[in-house]
Amino acid sequence: MTTSAATTAEQNRALIQKFYESFQRKDAAGMVACYADDVRFTDPVFETLDGKKAGAMWTMLVGGGGDLRLEFKDVKADDTSGSAHWDAYYTFSGTGRFVHNSIDAAFEFRDGKITRHVDTFDLHKWAGQALGLKGKLFGGFGFVQSKIRSMAAGRLAAYLAKNP
Repeated sequence: MTTSAATTAEQNRALIQKFYESFQRKDAAGMVACYADDVRFTDPVFETLDGKKAGAMWTMLVGGGGDLRLEFKDVKADDTSGSAHWDAYYTFSGTGRFVHNSIDAAFEFRDGKITRHVDTFDLHKWAGQALGLKGKLFGGFGFVQSKIRSMAAGRLAAYLAKNP
């Protein structure tokens, strides 16, 4: 690895660190500042969000996060990509049930910003925690996961309508 690539790798690692430290402080603006304008975010619930929608999702989640607590570890990066593991602990507002979501994240970088962010987690396990017995029994079925995605998309659309 050249000195330039090593420097870029360290900068990218620091960028991931900054993203999650901002998340811990519920500082959505700090999180969004880590993203490129054309960022693409993907996860099992929101599926794919581009640009402003990705930032709006974090702003919405952090703003309504109540008792949200976040831990992160295993931050790694090279000159083009990176990864981390993070755990979110919170009460799901839809049911009042406690959730511990364990997430693996992958990143791509360009010009000192995150251009691609993919969060991977077990949606069935999440549904079991957030929705209780129905989520445990049916959370692995496509129709339940589609309903979860539809509700999240509706919530984000309503948030964007109020916060253009």
